[in-house]
Amino acid sequence: MSEVASYVYLVSRGLTDDDVPEVAGQQDRPVRLVPAAGLVAVVGTVDLAEFGEEALRRNLEDLAWLERTARAHDRVVDAAARRATVAPWRLATILLDDARVAALVTQRRADLERVLDRVHGCREWSVKAYAPAGAPPDEPAGAPPDERAGPRPESGTAYLIRRKAETTRRTAAAAALAESAEDLHLALSAPTRASRRLPPQHRRLTGRSEEMLLNGAYLVPDGHAREFEDLVARAAADHPALLVEAAGPWPPYSFAVLPAEETS
Repeated sequence: MSEVASYVYLVSRGLTDDDVPEVAGQQDRPVRLVPAAGLVAVVGTVDLAEFGEEALRRNLEDLAWLERTARAHDRVVDAAARRATVAPWRLATILLDDARVAALVTQRRADLERVLDRVHGCREWSVKAYAPAGAPPDEPAGAPPDERAGPRPESGTAYLIRRKAETTRRTAAAAALAESAEDLHLALSAPTRASRRLPPQHRRLTGRSEEMLLNGAYLVPDGHAREFEDLVARAAADHPALLVEAAGPWPPYSFAVLPAEETS
């Protein structure tokens, strides 16, 4: 049984060996091109001791490993995207050998051509919006009557009324923030070729205390980056209740999505 396999980074049109001459991918190994059906896949060799099925199940739970692997993956994709239209493959796509890669590209050629047409001449931008810290509060202010100090303890009825009012206020505040995030997304989506709302990232991944309300991806035509940045600034000013951050441009990871059938 082979101890190595082929790691697929992306599929493209028109790439040549000169376009990715010295890019180091996973495990600091060079990449190579696998032509198939008029397209070309960029692949590299990886050890199954690290990228085999059992090893991957373990490693995908390791944030440090994930970060290192994602950086190597992005390094290859970014280098290729500077030279040609690319459809980045999902992280840690492993096939037995290059012949299997070529067979898969041939099998999925029509889907891959549609993806490449969709992202041609565009880059991806990310815009994230957060709720201000402490808004809405996690718990209603105040304490039940038997925990309050002072000469005039709050009655049970008054306490329940106040708690209901606090809950109503928190619900309304959360709804208003969610609506503001949706309005922001719609404003940013209007002039782009495509947009997606991705699942909000957990605080553990963002490293921020604020709750993420929008994790948006936007496919912006080349040459319109400045206009999009200006649009983000205006939209953020129109939604002052949100903390807005934009980043990019990147290869079109969020839009190089194949139909439901898996590619591995």
